[in-house]
Amino acid sequence: MVLEFFKYQGTGNDFVVVDNRLDFFPKDDLKLISKLCDRRFGIGGDGLILLENDIASDFRMVYYNADGSKSMCGNGGRCAVAFAHYLGIIGTETTFNAIDGLHFATLEGDIVNLKMNNVTDIKEKPAYSFLDTGSPHHVQLVENLERLNVKIEGAKLRYGIYGKSGSNINFVEPAEDQSFNVRTYERGVEDETLSCGTGVTAVAIAMHKQGKTASNQVDINTPGGKLAISFEQQNGSYTDIYLKGPAKQVFKGDVVC
Repeated sequence: MVLEFFKYQGTGNDFVVVDNRLDFFPKDDLKLISKLCDRRFGIGGDGLILLENDIASDFRMVYYNADGSKSMCGNGGRCAVAFAHYLGIIGTETTFNAIDGLHFATLEGDIVNLKMNNVTDIKEKPAYSFLDTGSPHHVQLVENLERLNVKIEGAKLRYGIYGKSGSNINFVEPAEDQSFNVRTYERGVEDETLSCGTGVTAVAIAMHKQGKTASNQVDINTPGGKLAISFEQQNGSYTDIYLKGPAKQVFKGDVVC
């Protein structure tokens, strides 16, 4: 099979993207998905996105981590919106379906503002917070973030606390301008990624919950670039959560599968 693909990135979180509206992609072939995401023997990416038809919305995003497991991906969702716009499926706003339900998004140039699901359950521990923003996230404040070995320390927490099912691990350090610096270990990739959309969303909410910021608009600095998170908070619940940042097509091509 010769597969046409597109490569997209959102603040360095990169994805192999396929137009699967004709439902031809072999979705049960997890080895193929892993191979396509392999940076040496395939195209290379943190994950694979299939854009499909959906009866309840403009399109469906099916997201696979690099190991073939499924999840929600915030940056992937923003890239899927940019891809749908490129294909002419949508204009400057859309509602699409994902593994965690319907999402609304708007576009302005290459900036995509994606509405995330409400967060009502935040577990606060002495050393960290845990919450689900479409994917499970551990949020932990650290010092000397720049020097931290995220792959080693992230793996310890991912397996040591959360077992086989695992969790994404976010290490956070406040910046001087009231923003936060974040580095993330992603399960399914099993390594640090340059950015994680559901991760920075979790960080913004956790930092607000912990009183580290009083603002409901939080800027996050990742190794791949800047993202902005906004939300409303009432009675411990976080609603109207938006993840905003760039989503760009890098290249397109054909690969023999």
